[in-house]
Amino acid sequence: MNPQSSITIFTDGASRGNPGPGGFGAVLIFPSPNEKNNEVGIMNYEVKELGGREEYTTNNRMELRAAIEALRFVSSLNAKRLTLYADSSYLINGITKWIFGWQKNGWKTKAKKDVENRDLWDELTNITRGKDIQWKYVGGHVGVAGNVRCDEIATSFADGKPLTLYFGVLENYGIRNILDMAVNSKLAEKKQSGRTRSNVKAYSYVSLVNGRVATHKTWAECEQRVKGKNARYKKALSADEEQKLIAEWGKR
Repeated sequence: MNPQSSITIFTDGASRGNPGPGGFGAVLIFPSPNEKNNEVGIMNYEVKELGGREEYTTNNRMELRAAIEALRFVSSLNAKRLTLYADSSYLINGITKWIFGWQKNGWKTKAKKDVENRDLWDELTNITRGKDIQWKYVGGHVGVAGNVRCDEIATSFADGKPLTLYFGVLENYGIRNILDMAVNSKLAEKKQSGRTRSNVKAYSYVSLVNGRVATHKTWAECEQRVKGKNARYKKALSADEEQKLIAEWGKR
């Protein structure tokens, strides 16, 4: 890290049920406030992990809460310049684009509806005032170390099994590549493959309920059969895939 670069922050949020139990996580890397540059001009850095839980919340609220709590800590350092990485388009687009229109329109969306989570948007707006913040999107679940760690923290709190949070010097931090923005190509390909499949029109949907297999032409029909039941279901992209699922699940 360049000694003159901004403080680096990673944030993430999670919810079990959406709404349901939720958690947030943040990792901050910043120049030590207790030490000055040494004789060779190298700044010492510290790492602060943050995490928290709410009993009934949503993913979006936890994404916002993560950013708010991270920036609140940064405020105690009197820091002005920083870079925040998050995998939430809702957070990034909201604070860099949408919020200006919301404020201008009296906190109404283009559809004239009240903006959701306004209480947290107000908090975030207030805490960002006077700070030079670069908001950067980073793909989630693609191996970026800071994002991976924040996801671990957030999900652990959401599950009610919080991890031990680190606060200390960077050189003793267990994640050596915390500032490495490199993407794991295999994870990225897997994620892209999943996205591609989700965007392809379904040939049919196959469901398994109480040992009986059925096929459905629409998701609404499939959902009606499986909702609230101990069931399996999957989108088939072709007649061949449909028949393979029927054969596989029919043996159970």
